[in-house]
Amino acid sequence: MLWSKIQTQLDKNHMSVYQLSKLSGIPSNTLYQYKNNGVQPTFKMMCRIADVFDVSLDIFRERGKTNDNSII
Repeated sequence: MLWSKIQTQLDKNHMSVYQLSKLSGIPSNTLYQYKNNGVQPTFKMMCRIADVFDVSLDIFRERGKTNDNSII
């Protein structure tokens, strides 16, 4: 689900994964792990991604209910 939010930013900025890799300094193989294998990026990597898009980390947050039905 996180990757869909990254993909939305890629689409909005007419950017490829390769371009994100070059601008963020995150290897493209790592980005494809996030995309294809559901690997979760570290906080540091998410900061780099947010910086490339010039957005707040908040747009990548998962909001809603947790498994115990409490609000996050």
